[in-house]
Amino acid sequence: MFGIFDKGQKIKGTVVLMPKNVLDFNAITSIGKGGVLDAAGNLIGGVTSIVGGVVDTATAFLGRNVSMQLISATKTDASGKGLVGKETFLSKHLPQLPTLGARQDAFSIFFEYDANFGIPGAFYIRNYTQAEFFLVRVTLEDIPNRGSVQFDCNSWVYNFKSYKNNRIFFTNDAYLPSQTPAPLNHFREEELQNLRGDGTGERKEWDRIYDYDVYNDLGNPDGGDALVRPILGGSSTHPYPRRVRTGRKPTRKDLKSEKPGAIYVPRDENFGHLKSSDFLIFDEVRGLFEGGIKLPTDILSQISPLPALKEILRTDGEQALKFPPPQVIRVSKSAWNTDEEFGREMLAGVNPNVIRLLQEFPPKSTLDATVYGDQNSTITKEHLETNLGDITVEEALDGKRLFLLDYHDAFMPYLERINLNAKAYATRTILFLQDDGTLKPLAIELSLPHSNGVQYGAESKVFLPAHEGVESTIWMLAKAHVIVNDSCYHQLMSHWLNTHAVMEPFIIATNRHLSVLHPINKLLFPHYRDTININGLARQALINAGGIIEQTFCPGPNSIEISSAVYKNWVFTDQALPADLIKRGLAVEDPSSPHGLRLVIEDYPYAVDGLEIWDAIKAWVQDYVSLYYPTDEAVQKDTEIQKWWKEAVEKGHGDLKDKPWWPKMQTVQDLVQSCSIIIWTASALHAAVNFGQYPYGGYILNRPTISRRFIPEPGTPEYDEMVKSPQKAYLRTITPKYQTLVDLSVIEILSRHASDEVYLGENNNKFWTSDTRAVQAFQKFGSKLTEIEGKITKRNNESSLRNRTGPVQLPYTLLLRSSEEGLTFRGIPNSISI
Repeated sequence: MFGIFDKGQKIKGTVVLMPKNVLDFNAITSIGKGGVLDAAGNLIGGVTSIVGGVVDTATAFLGRNVSMQLISATKTDASGKGLVGKETFLSKHLPQLPTLGARQDAFSIFFEYDANFGIPGAFYIRNYTQAEFFLVRVTLEDIPNRGSVQFDCNSWVYNFKSYKNNRIFFTNDAYLPSQTPAPLNHFREEELQNLRGDGTGERKEWDRIYDYDVYNDLGNPDGGDALVRPILGGSSTHPYPRRVRTGRKPTRKDLKSEKPGAIYVPRDENFGHLKSSDFLIFDEVRGLFEGGIKLPTDILSQISPLPALKEILRTDGEQALKFPPPQVIRVSKSAWNTDEEFGREMLAGVNPNVIRLLQEFPPKSTLDATVYGDQNSTITKEHLETNLGDITVEEALDGKRLFLLDYHDAFMPYLERINLNAKAYATRTILFLQDDGTLKPLAIELSLPHSNGVQYGAESKVFLPAHEGVESTIWMLAKAHVIVNDSCYHQLMSHWLNTHAVMEPFIIATNRHLSVLHPINKLLFPHYRDTININGLARQALINAGGIIEQTFCPGPNSIEISSAVYKNWVFTDQALPADLIKRGLAVEDPSSPHGLRLVIEDYPYAVDGLEIWDAIKAWVQDYVSLYYPTDEAVQKDTEIQKWWKEAVEKGHGDLKDKPWWPKMQTVQDLVQSCSIIIWTASALHAAVNFGQYPYGGYILNRPTISRRFIPEPGTPEYDEMVKSPQKAYLRTITPKYQTLVDLSVIEILSRHASDEVYLGENNNKFWTSDTRAVQAFQKFGSKLTEIEGKITKRNNESSLRNRTGPVQLPYTLLLRSSEEGLTFRGIPNSISI
């Protein structure tokens, strides 16, 4: 340890932290019986005592309770490691520091210093108290030959005995591994090893270890056969992205499955209290459902003790629940049921990235005919030409005017199991692009496994549009069955699998192999906020056996297993929006067109807005990456980047590791494209499929999640009821009221922005990097996104673009990057935080 200083010279430091009792949600909810939580998780009524407690808590960090030791970035000891300075303790509480954020405390510290120590590049910190605290940042001032030095920390610090090695923090400088100041090399690698762990043991609350595991904790074999679920990941039968390893003990009945229980996430991945309150509501919602509530009379007495639900579940004084009106019915109460809106929501709804160009007719199945028989479509030219006017099917195909929404192959292999508890079809829908740019549905095919067994193929019926008589009711029911498929596919695949689940391996690999000093860590870090934690909580309450998804969506116990089957065909490079559009036939490469693509459907709101956001993201990443990688060789020789990518592919997505489409990470463009895809997936893609859930699906008639009846056959009581009361027949077909309550409660939470949300092009930490070139490039990115917002607003006001607002008169705003708090139908957060 370096301890010989000129005592006449000192470096002043300012330490900003947040005590546990301010930030930790569980602590907040346990303080004072007089306080309650509002919908944002803020305490009402008990605030004064908490604030007073914070002041008292601040003094607990003084004395000899929190110490720091500077580490030199320019001078070494005999072993070649950076000099480590004298242990120094916090000096004085600074309650009036003007730059403090909400709930933050500041302290001064004075380090003895002489010129032989050089310039600090890191520090150790020790917490001698029993309670953890959240270290926000540290600033050192008046350092000779440097000026001020910033440390961007944002980490929980527990009692020093909780760690095998001292907690270390580095300056906000950015260095490639080969450019790291030599005195810091040892510390850089040691900290990465701390984050990797040794792959053994059960993780503890204070751990910061990132490791991989399969999804072996969704079921509970010890709870009976009904709660057994297949392990996802680690097999060709059920491939899946990896999750963070917890190391919990196995179940008694299946040693490969983990016991359900508290979900471990690395400590710094935990939410602040605002996000935690949302998941408290999830537990409450599930508890209400499992208690078998009755609507409307019994429910209020059960809800009233749950303060976190009061904002979500309002009453109108008439003993009935009252949710906020979903945007889809705010202007018109009936336009949702039009054929035009049915087609428009495939382009501007909550699941706008499934529809594809019909390129062969009739549509063919890709299911194995030796297992599933003939699963090709039974839709004929005659079916389509009934509503094509003077155009033939061949002409419509040649003109790229026929489109397909196809869920047949995704659901058919599971229908026999799904229909033990439901009445669902596998669906195909063919639509026609009209001269005004809108989509007109031509035919819906509803299919079931052959009555003699699925190996004999499908039994299918084709339904055509009708607007009068019983045929119009049947058509409305056929559309409902399509939307049930769409709702389930959206929640399981478009939302959970294609954003939440596929991102987690990249987050794990980044923390294991890219130092906080690495420029690519600094680039990607904002897009990882809260994701591992929300995924862990989802495994506990949403996607687990008997969880909310199984209770409220048609596939039931088969839900997440179906997403595993879809993952077999997931392609990382197709997550890029241009590649996705080309793959689905919705765009063709055209250098003369904006973004180098010509859209087949010009008025495609998700694609038009999304391409602008995609290009802005990629331009920002290109600008940033070029600051650090002048050549392809620089990428190849970056040891951390190579380890990061190798492990993300071979372990994180190990079941697909041999796919030829993975970027090889040998060029600057490999790195730019891969980082752009990761950022797009975490931000704009997730926003597009998440924040419209309540605006569109909050009206359950528009987006039912369960089907309880097949299309009635003539001569049956159900058919007679349908003729007599179409509305009653519709209601008895779709999601029942109990599941509707749970579904609406959850999707309203998921569709809301928290008050502490950080949006694309923003960074809530102005000290994220010391590189002014990077800061300027980031400001350019933010300005571009603001410009794009103006363009989107202008397009929404163009009456000729009918798909922008549709019959429901709901402008497409999901890809406006900024938002206020709450249920806004807009806003692109940096990360998957809900």
